[in-house]
Amino acid sequence: MFNLTFDHYTIKVNSLDESARFYKEVLKLKEIKNRTEKEYIRWFSLGDGSELHVVEGDQTGIETNVGLHLALRLKEFDAFIRQLEENGVRQHNSKGEPDQINVRADGIRQVYFKDPDGYWIEVNEAAILET
Repeated sequence: MFNLTFDHYTIKVNSLDESARFYKEVLKLKEIKNRTEKEYIRWFSLGDGSELHVVEGDQTGIETNVGLHLALRLKEFDAFIRQLEENGVRQHNSKGEPDQINVRADGIRQVYFKDPDGYWIEVNEAAILET
């Protein structure tokens, strides 16, 4: 049997600097050492040893929709919503409908939004369920 665990998620972007600013300043992800040492790649911690790799390059053939997204969780949902608003990031629900959020059947709130290159991200408050 294999013990697979999540390692990283990679996205291709038009502007490495613009995307890095979004992930550092809007999402408050910690930038970590890029062990490839390639100038067109930056790495960010997603916690628990997981990483987001942001790679500047050709996006030909990449299509996105709200059904294919990176999902992150936190406890400070209301503060995060204010952070999105302060940075002009438009909120959506799980259907991609603007200016709305979701509430799951278990009461957990979710918000969806796009990064500068159109990649969908979900942030939810499921971390409040952790003990």
